[in-house]
Amino acid sequence: MTAPRDPRRLPGPAGPPRGDGRPRQGAPRRSGDPRPAPRRPGGPARPGNAGSAGNAAPPLRLGSPRPRLRLISLGLTLIMLVFVVRLLQVQAVDAGAYAAKANVNRYIPVTLAAERGSITDRHGVDLATTVDAYDITAAPDLLTPKTARIDDAPRQAAALLAPILGAEQAELERKLTANPKSQYVVLARQQSPQVWKQIKDLKNALDGAAAKGKGVNVLAGVNREAHSKRVYPNGNLAAGVLGFVDVEGHGAAGVERELNKQLAGKDGKRVYAQSGGRQVPTGDVKEQPAVPGSDVELTIDRDIQWAAQNAISEQVKASKADSGYVVVQDTRTGEILALANAPGFDPNDISGANADAMGNAALSDAYEPGSVSKLMSMAAVLEEGAATWDTHVVVPNRLPRADRAFADDIDHPTWYLTLNGVLAKSSNIGTILATEQLGKNQKQADRILYSYLRKFGIGSYTGLGFPGETRGILAKPEDWSASQQYTIPFGQGLSLNAVQAASVYSTIANGGERVQPSLVRGTQGSGDRFSAAPHPKRTRVVSEKTAKTLTSMLESVIDDQQGTGTKAKIPGYRVAGKTGTSNRVDPKTGRYHGYTASFAGFAPADQPRVTVYCAVQNPTKGSYFGGQVCGPVFKQVMEFSLKTLQVAPSGKRAARLPVSYSPGR
Repeated sequence: MTAPRDPRRLPGPAGPPRGDGRPRQGAPRRSGDPRPAPRRPGGPARPGNAGSAGNAAPPLRLGSPRPRLRLISLGLTLIMLVFVVRLLQVQAVDAGAYAAKANVNRYIPVTLAAERGSITDRHGVDLATTVDAYDITAAPDLLTPKTARIDDAPRQAAALLAPILGAEQAELERKLTANPKSQYVVLARQQSPQVWKQIKDLKNALDGAAAKGKGVNVLAGVNREAHSKRVYPNGNLAAGVLGFVDVEGHGAAGVERELNKQLAGKDGKRVYAQSGGRQVPTGDVKEQPAVPGSDVELTIDRDIQWAAQNAISEQVKASKADSGYVVVQDTRTGEILALANAPGFDPNDISGANADAMGNAALSDAYEPGSVSKLMSMAAVLEEGAATWDTHVVVPNRLPRADRAFADDIDHPTWYLTLNGVLAKSSNIGTILATEQLGKNQKQADRILYSYLRKFGIGSYTGLGFPGETRGILAKPEDWSASQQYTIPFGQGLSLNAVQAASVYSTIANGGERVQPSLVRGTQGSGDRFSAAPHPKRTRVVSEKTAKTLTSMLESVIDDQQGTGTKAKIPGYRVAGKTGTSNRVDPKTGRYHGYTASFAGFAPADQPRVTVYCAVQNPTKGSYFGGQVCGPVFKQVMEFSLKTLQVAPSGKRAARLPVSYSPGR
C-alpha cells in the first residue's frame, strides 16, 4: 500500500537514471511538475530525507579557478619579464653610463689652486707675491623672518659687517635681501685673514649671547671661501715692468703676462664622495696635489728702480709733459737695472688707473730719437774710415739738400769744427756732411749707414719678449725719401723705443760689442735649484778702437764749455753722454707737434759700468732741450746708481779733444 505524499515535499526533477535506477540529482524539471516548497521564514530550508532521492536539495556549483590562475600567472610573468629586461639594461647594456651618472652625483670634484710664484728683484726682495685671502659669503635664506625669528635680520647683519668690510651698509643689505631664498651670495672679495678673524670673533660672541637667550645670531649664515690674492708690496714701483693679474688670477700685463705659465704653476684636483651636500667621512678621496708656480728673479734693482722712477716722475710733473721714461742698464751684462715710466699706476688697485699708463711706455712707445742717434752715424763714419775724430768740418748756417735747407737748432755763423766738435755741439749740418762721406754716392752712403743702424738693433725687437713691445720703424734705404736721406743721420725719419736707445750707448760702453738686453735673471721652482736665464746674445758692432774714440768724443759733450750736456756732470766721475731734442709725432694726429727731450750716457767713462737713458715726451713748461730737461735726471739717477753699486770714482781726468779749429791752419 502506498504511503500518502507529504504535501510539503516536492519531488526533485527527474533526470536520467543512475546506475542504481534512481533519478540523477539536478536533472531538469519537467513541465507540469509542482514547484518546490518555499523556505520557512526566518531560517534555512530543511533538508530532505537523505534516504529519499526525491527529497535532496541541489548544491551550489562554483566556476573553475584555472582560467583566473592562468591570467594571474601570465600577468606576473610579464611583470617579472619587464624587471629582468630593465635589470639587464641597467647592469649590462647601459652599466657604464649609469655608473658615470651616479659618480657625477656622488663624487664632487674640487680644483686645488696652485700658488702663484713670486717676482723678486735681483737681491730677492719681493716685488709681487701671493697672500691668503677670503671671499666673504652669506646665506640670505637664514635671514628671513621665519628662519631668523626677527624681522630686520638683514639690516642688522649689514650694519655689523659694513665697518669690518669697509663697504656701504645699504649695498650689503641689498645683497642680503635681493633673493631671500638664495643660499649663497658674495658680500666681499679678496679680504685679508684679519678681516675674517674679526667676523669670526663677532659670530662667536653672537652665538654665546643667543645661547643665553639674549638675541639672535644674525651672522650665522656668514662664511668665507679661501682664495689667494696677488699683492705688490711696493705699490706703483716697477708697475710697468711687473704688470698685473686679472680677476681670474691670470697675468694680464708685463712680466705677469709674459711669464704667466711659469708663475701660475699647475692646479691640482680633489674628488670626494658626498651625500646630501656633505662629505662622507668614510668615503673615497682622490687627490692630485697642485704644483706651485716658479719664483721669477728679475735683473731690476729695487733701489735704483725707485731712484729712476722718482726722478722721472718729478721731471714730467715739473715740465707738464705727457710722459717720460728712464732706462738703467749694466753695460757689461746687458741687464736692465731699472725701467721706470711716468705716469705710472698701482697694480694693487687697477680700477682707478689710467688705461694709457698701464703698459710699459719705455718699450711700447716708438718715437724719433733725435740727436742721441748721431752716435750711430759717427760710429759708421769712424769704423768705415771715412773720417777721424779730428777731421775738419766746415758747418754753414744752412745746408741746401733735396729742395730744402737744413739748419741746426740755433742760427750761427759758419762753424769750423772737428768731427769731435760736430758731436759735442750736436750739429745736424755737420752730421749730414760727415755721413755723406760713407759712400761714393748718396745711395751707397745710405746703405752703409742702414747696415750700422741694424747692427745697433734699430728696427728689431730688443730680445726681452715683453708684451706690447715695439721694434720701432726703420725703412730699407731704397725706400728712404729724399728728405730721409739727410734726416735719418741726425735722428729724424726713424723711430725706436727707450730700451733700444739705451742699448746703443751700452754697446759703445762695452767696447763696441752689443749685449742683448735682459730683464730676467732666472727662475726657481718649489724645492728646485735656481735656474739661470740663458746667456744673452753678443754681437760685434764696431771695433774696440772705434768705441774708445767715440767714448772720448762723448766726454767732450759733457766736459767742454761748448758741449750741450754740461748739466750731466758728476763730481769725481768721468761721464760720456749725448743730448737729444727731436720733433715729436703726435700719436693722436700723426703730425709733428711738440718735442722729445732726451739724454743718454754712461759712466765711469774710463771703466764703464752703468748706462742711463732718459726721455721726456712733449714738455710744455720751461725748456724743451734734452740737455736742460733730461740732463739733470740723468745726473740724479746715474749718481745714485754708482753709489748703490759701489763703483769707484774715476782714476784720472779725461783728455780733452779739440772741438774746433782755426781756418787756414
